[in-house]
Amino acid sequence: MKISHRTTASVIAMSAALLMSACATDSAESAPESVDTTPSEEVAETVETDLADAKPTIDPANWPAVETAPLDPAVEDQIDEILAKLTLEQKVGQVIQADSGSVTPEEVKKYRLGSVLSGGNSAPGPEPYADSATWLEAADAYFEASIDPEGVEIAIPTIWGIDAVHGHANLKGAVVFPHNIGLGAANNPDLIEEIYKVTARELRVSGHDWTFAPTLAVPQNDRWGRTYEGFSESPAIVASYGDRIVFGLQGHYGDDDYLGTERVLTSAKHFVGDGGTTDGVDQGDTEVSEAELRDIHAAGYVTAIAANAQTVMASFSAWNGERMHGQKELLTDVLKGQMNFNGFVVGDWNGHALIPGCTATDCPESFNAGVDMFMAPDSWKGLWESTLAHVQSGEIPMERLDDAVRRILRVKINAGLFEAVKPSERHLSGDISILGSEHHRAVARQSVRESLVLLKNNDSLLPLDGSKTYLVVGDGADSITKVAGGWTLSWQGGGYPNEEFPNGETVLAGLTQAINDAGGTLIFDPDGTSDVDADVVIAVYGEDPYAEFQGDVANLDFQPNGFDPTLLDAYQEKGMKTVSVFLSGRPMWTNPEINASDSFVAAWLPGSEGGGIADMLFQTDPSFDFTGRLSYSWPKLATQVELNAGKEPYDPLFALGYGLSYGDDGNLAEISEESGLEGETSTSKGLFFSKGEFPAPWELIRYGSPVSSLPFESAGLIVTAYDKAAQEDSLRVTFKTGEENFEIASSYPVDLSREANGAMELVFDAVRLDGDAGVSVGMRCDAVDCERFLPVSLSDDWSEVRLSLSCFADAGADMAIIKGALLVSGSEGQSIGISDVRLEEDQDAAANCG
Repeated sequence: MKISHRTTASVIAMSAALLMSACATDSAESAPESVDTTPSEEVAETVETDLADAKPTIDPANWPAVETAPLDPAVEDQIDEILAKLTLEQKVGQVIQADSGSVTPEEVKKYRLGSVLSGGNSAPGPEPYADSATWLEAADAYFEASIDPEGVEIAIPTIWGIDAVHGHANLKGAVVFPHNIGLGAANNPDLIEEIYKVTARELRVSGHDWTFAPTLAVPQNDRWGRTYEGFSESPAIVASYGDRIVFGLQGHYGDDDYLGTERVLTSAKHFVGDGGTTDGVDQGDTEVSEAELRDIHAAGYVTAIAANAQTVMASFSAWNGERMHGQKELLTDVLKGQMNFNGFVVGDWNGHALIPGCTATDCPESFNAGVDMFMAPDSWKGLWESTLAHVQSGEIPMERLDDAVRRILRVKINAGLFEAVKPSERHLSGDISILGSEHHRAVARQSVRESLVLLKNNDSLLPLDGSKTYLVVGDGADSITKVAGGWTLSWQGGGYPNEEFPNGETVLAGLTQAINDAGGTLIFDPDGTSDVDADVVIAVYGEDPYAEFQGDVANLDFQPNGFDPTLLDAYQEKGMKTVSVFLSGRPMWTNPEINASDSFVAAWLPGSEGGGIADMLFQTDPSFDFTGRLSYSWPKLATQVELNAGKEPYDPLFALGYGLSYGDDGNLAEISEESGLEGETSTSKGLFFSKGEFPAPWELIRYGSPVSSLPFESAGLIVTAYDKAAQEDSLRVTFKTGEENFEIASSYPVDLSREANGAMELVFDAVRLDGDAGVSVGMRCDAVDCERFLPVSLSDDWSEVRLSLSCFADAGADMAIIKGALLVSGSEGQSIGISDVRLEEDQDAAANCG
């Protein structure tokens, strides 16, 4: 089955809302052209307004009134009957969602929890992903525990949610689709609906009821680490997908298969403004007017809610200083009131803890503001206890609790959970023939083809003649995990062999097939350093995988990794043509790479069907042509981080809507390689010491002042370079008196609050060299008496030390103003080795506090 491509862009009508024109898809005969993205006078004025004094005030009447499905009187009567039978403790349990890595089925029963989620690293078993049998065993256990009637008049089934954001990528064998940035370039709503229909079917195989998708962010600053989760900088494209994704996941309201046995619940996220934070900081502050928040950032919610999305996830971010998890005017007055949303609002991962005065285990403010279900992965028990106490005291009104539980019950009834058998006995459960089926893979391969954007094609090099000799280079060619990006098998993705994708195909395999079919020759050299001759070099390279705040960057300058793209110049000097297949989760400054390429393809993060790239490079079918068009503006400078059509200044290298087809004039003269970064200093937030170097802003500190060179000795310390894996790649620290701390610090405070909230750990390698094994490891914030230490025992062999940032926060460290990233306190005469000090994601979902 081939899903037809949309050939014209539709403008989504919204009440009192602006939508920029969607990218028009050019035919093969027409040249690429930019699209009209002129904002309305209202938005044009508000964009230019000085927002320094803006206050978070909302007038719900200014927001769209959305027509949603009417409430079913029979369902509301059923809810009334259920509510009358629930104890207060059960009601509180329904508004709590715990992570499967931190809750047992027995606890789900005891506390009558409303939902379980599996975070990106929380699959059952030893890995962050699992096969269908393992998932179903856990799904059965949670479901059966929730419906056990012991001790209650009525038991409420739990729902299990997961982030299936580009396919069900935590299920081994599932299809992995291109990330949203590529699907936005495809600009094909028919295809997007089919993609999510496939995703729903594969979720059913593992027993899941609910996916935390779609992401309806409209990213405006490409420094953001979640840029690739947004379909476009244009709200028109996002809005054109919002309803179609809901239809794919849930079905069409009124149809026989609506929320049927091959459908799952959807969660439109993250409401609202997550893509507009200042400086592109993940979980940051979106400092824009109400009009821009509505017209740009809420565009996708209008269509998703009209399609009857059953849940909406609140954003981590703030709007003009007020956290969305505590924004009653937006969550309750606008979303549930003016926009007529009748489902429930779920929080994000401990997002309530970011509200001033709240903690992860205590936040009535968020619930009263309109969050109906707390996402409390590891904090659920304390939150259950405090929420119960707040209801008993009246701080949370019973009316508010009943409203939240009513909304949750409504969704569960709509989903048929009260009549459902256990997950392993449901339709499609455990049917691994569904995973990677011919149709599913065909949809994924089509999505790869349509997501690719051809930016340069000198002398009409593409399509290639497969009968020639090809040198294939780059670390992305034979690595599905590289090309799939973050949220693939694990939260951050990366590092997995191709065998973990049994129904996938590498780019190399696709190229090999195309070249062999045409009688040509393929030479594979991932490093590209061998001295061979070929007619054409195909280089597959780009960004390494990342997710969320770990992907935040200071600028858009591509930093080579795994393959040296300067080799492209050498190939050209030898007379070989060069084709770059560039992998990235955002538009990037790649002027040197574009200059060194005869053809340059923006491939984004295409997923598990690498053969789709070969289809387009070699036009393996006469009907194939490049139809992908940029859904993000491509920068001319690395400093053009906020480059959006319709907002001045606007001077891109390639404009929103640009893209070539085979028949277009794709010649591009040499472009400037001035990045605009002169005088800027690259800084590192999550890497403190590596390979013998301290990346800025981190330094070795002695009595508050930086140490200029090693070795150095003070009254209490001796620090020298030390060899671990390479010459002087580590440090030897000797505590002469036990009265002076070793410290790696910054001269200014660094905000690590998001990392502390996001299950990150302080990690380093260490070894005991002399003296005692025990040390104290700490962090220091920029305040009086703000050093916090945790005990660590070192081994006589190099070993990894992991300490949860949340442990330092719980001990009283203000993680928003960290200056000392690593402090070590030792005893007199003790000597230790330290290497590779960094932040990494938590591997086991449990806090490591020494």
